[in-house]
Amino acid sequence: MTYTAPVEDIAFILEDVVQIGQLSGSTAFPDYDPDLLMPVLEEAGKLAQNILAPLNALGDATGCSLTPNGVISAPGFRDAYQAFREGGWMGLSVPSEFGGQGLPRSLALGVMELMHGANMAFALCPMLSFGAIEALLAHGTEDQKQTYLPKLVSGEWTGTMNLTEPQAGSDVGALKTRATPDPDGSFRLTGQKIYITWGDHDLTDNIIHLVLARLPDAPPGSAGISLFLCPKFLPGPDGDAGERNSVNCIGLENKLGIHASPTCVMDYDGAQAWLLGQPNRGLAAMFTMMNSARLNVGLEGVGVGEAACQAAFAYAQDRKQGRVEGVNGPAPILHHADVRRTLMTMRAKVQAARAICLACGMAADRALAAETAEDREAARLREELLTPIAKAWSTDIGVETASLGVQIHGGMGFMNETLAAQLYRDSRIAPIYEGTNGIQAIDLAGRKLAMKDGAAISTMLDDIRGVIRQARETNDPQLVQIATRLDDATHALRDCTDWMRAAMQEDRETALASATAYLRLAGDVIGGHYLAISALRGRHLEGTRRGRTLALAGFYAETCLAEAPGRVAGIKQGGAAALRESEAVFGLT
Repeated sequence: MTYTAPVEDIAFILEDVVQIGQLSGSTAFPDYDPDLLMPVLEEAGKLAQNILAPLNALGDATGCSLTPNGVISAPGFRDAYQAFREGGWMGLSVPSEFGGQGLPRSLALGVMELMHGANMAFALCPMLSFGAIEALLAHGTEDQKQTYLPKLVSGEWTGTMNLTEPQAGSDVGALKTRATPDPDGSFRLTGQKIYITWGDHDLTDNIIHLVLARLPDAPPGSAGISLFLCPKFLPGPDGDAGERNSVNCIGLENKLGIHASPTCVMDYDGAQAWLLGQPNRGLAAMFTMMNSARLNVGLEGVGVGEAACQAAFAYAQDRKQGRVEGVNGPAPILHHADVRRTLMTMRAKVQAARAICLACGMAADRALAAETAEDREAARLREELLTPIAKAWSTDIGVETASLGVQIHGGMGFMNETLAAQLYRDSRIAPIYEGTNGIQAIDLAGRKLAMKDGAAISTMLDDIRGVIRQARETNDPQLVQIATRLDDATHALRDCTDWMRAAMQEDRETALASATAYLRLAGDVIGGHYLAISALRGRHLEGTRRGRTLALAGFYAETCLAEAPGRVAGIKQGGAAALRESEAVFGLT
């Protein structure tokens, strides 16, 4: 089975649902023309399906290796990265000042979905570089920007993010890596970092590590963390990679999936580094990188989910099993009702996740491009609200969809050599990456709902109400029914939102025990909102494409949205029950 780039689906969400055309002519994106959208996606699609996808199974089977000279990438990856770099894909949304193309982030996210769907292990490498670029743009000195950004933007060098240590995972305040000042204004890093994605490789001639560490006089905890820029090779006078720095990969993790992506143990032995941003403000600087990565990780869920949909659909057409009325002999399993329902579930949820992620990217674009300060602030709030949902809900959907893909394949799906099995293994890391999904739920419930006295979630709910009204005004029976289900689900979300905001003030532990269930409900409803928009705006489409948007929205409404009202009691009461009953189950006192 081969991967087919879903260019039309991505273009439809960008053009019709999140309306990227609004950015044309803006001062923030002066070079963006709507006529660029399809050519960009089509060229990215060719790279994804013709170069990256054929390497996916090979990379999974072969993996990468650690040698005395460093990490050697999986076969074909060097050439694939060269093609990625020559296409200018790294700089798609980077300002032209540093060699980028200055196009909207939402379009760049659509491109990255194609890369993740074709070969997630490969796409993780540029994904980390995007975050490093954003951190440098936001916090770097002019000298740092001029030294590192052109090389990163061109793809000549790649970037990494070094947070985790054996004793400091999500609790980064417990990290112990030290940064000792040098007389020349630089620092010397000493310590080890684990789980560093693409921490070493042979795709480029330099790697730029962004590393969290402590200064000698730093206060304890997260308040005493600084961010440092540490290159594998120190830039020489000509700007190219020069003397080798004392940072090395000393081990590769043996992982469940993404075998072609080297997950490194990095050793810093007095490595020369430079402060990025302000002393003891490293977490604030790192969150620039983290937020970029969180949205991109959400797209990993979308990309892997899309690939799982394609693989499952292809198998369901070919695999013959059982008898079906009207079919002579054994029938393709696609004819079985439960198989069709499963495939519809996969397809509808992936399209909803795609829309949430691209809407989040579009909000980031509007936060730069909107004409008034009020509109820019509203867009920023929408981006903040959607980021934890895009990351957590979409990656959960990626795992769920990949699991359903294995189920469609039956026993064959449990065999490691199948794409279905690989996608399931690969997808499982995404809910853990860049702040686990439990942390995203805490962020949503604890911070995002409270922003501007609830303005972010209130305007989201108001927008959903507007779509419900539009759907009813069409008098189309299918759209009216979708509106009814969405209305009931929105009442449930509003009810749970009011409860969550009050509970966060009155009984924080109980509220947080229900935070994951709340995020799942929010994702379900907001995903249904974007599918309803798809159905409304898809009426101009012709033939099967029009019917497809309506069918997916209708199916999602009658399954996922229909369940929403029944989950209110579980959210309101489930947290208290979990805390109360866990004492008996786990012997807690």
